[in-house]
Amino acid sequence: MKKLLAFFLACLLCLSLTAQAQDERLPHQKSMLAISVAFDVAGNLWRVTVKGDFLQVDVSRDLGKSFSKPIVVNTIAQNIAADGEARPKIAIGPEGNIYLTWTAALAKPLAGYVWFSRSINGGKTFEKPVIVHHDRAVITHRFDSLNVASNGNITVAWVDTRDLLAATAAGKPYDGAAIYYAVSTDKGASFVPEQKLADGSCDCCSIALTNKPDGTVVAMWRHEFEGGERDHMIAEIPVKLNQVAILKRATYRHWKMDGCPHQSSAIAAGGEGDAWWGYHMAYYEGNETNLGLYYSRMDGVAWASSPAKRFGNNKNQAGHPAVLSLGEKVWLVWREQVEGNNQIWLMASEDGGKNWEVPHMVMEVTGAADYPMLLQRDKQVFLIWNSEKEQLKVMSL
Repeated sequence: MKKLLAFFLACLLCLSLTAQAQDERLPHQKSMLAISVAFDVAGNLWRVTVKGDFLQVDVSRDLGKSFSKPIVVNTIAQNIAADGEARPKIAIGPEGNIYLTWTAALAKPLAGYVWFSRSINGGKTFEKPVIVHHDRAVITHRFDSLNVASNGNITVAWVDTRDLLAATAAGKPYDGAAIYYAVSTDKGASFVPEQKLADGSCDCCSIALTNKPDGTVVAMWRHEFEGGERDHMIAEIPVKLNQVAILKRATYRHWKMDGCPHQSSAIAAGGEGDAWWGYHMAYYEGNETNLGLYYSRMDGVAWASSPAKRFGNNKNQAGHPAVLSLGEKVWLVWREQVEGNNQIWLMASEDGGKNWEVPHMVMEVTGAADYPMLLQRDKQVFLIWNSEKEQLKVMSL
């Protein structure tokens, strides 16, 4: 009887997730809540938002208490993705340049292009937007992720369906989508033609990016493994053109489902400099009885700690984690929803994720709210959260 009940509950959950996936596959909704933020070297907080069909950038010099007059980036109206997993991105280069990426939807369902713009004068003006990829087929190029390494190289990664369509046309099987990326080594003046990182990715979860101490970019994404298992994959983005990436399975929850949870992973480098050892990973995953959020450590070759640690209250829809590491200190935050309220929960570790403090709620608002973000400014860590009622909140941790 218990097995039958567990199976019934799992079926209900899959139906719920499938419905969510169908809802989120509708044309992009505009939401001022789906934002991205970044600190510059002077400690100013830059924000990118979408208003109507236009991308806007503004800056706060007092930790979010007030912002400058927004600058409009695209002069031609676009249907810009700004909901949930899909949102514009912002990053600051070591020289102070401001970089932006976003996905603009096309007329065909699920189709889009990934765009890029930069400011090389401290945010006074932004250059004319360009499409990052050379492929111009009206297909899926979306869920863009942006990374700027310490050497100034810019990496943009996204979910792409060109190989799925090619396989379908040839009558060959193909699961999921693919991960593509493009790199700029000249501060965004140009991008090398895009390369494929991997086949078989989930087609509706964004890609988490981080860096090794030498600047190497590392990607983590939800992957479709053999047998319909949706766990996570990790790979270093190759430095050389046409170099084949080495893919490593990062999680082992063996979750089989025909759908997408719209829950991206989070990754942060573990240790600093010569003390670097690998990665902190936070993700939503499970199986029929253990759906929920998990944390695990991974070194560059194999597991550093096992089993994965479960966290958050799945009954309160715990999800969308963010993780940040500074030396041996690690912060992990996520969102939960209780009786119409949105809550942000936090737990921290003082020993590189081996042991954790008791989780506690640090913010709560009524009404709609975005996912939590963690940012570092020098040696200080901040929790940043955007909500409809209280707008942008910045908390020092």
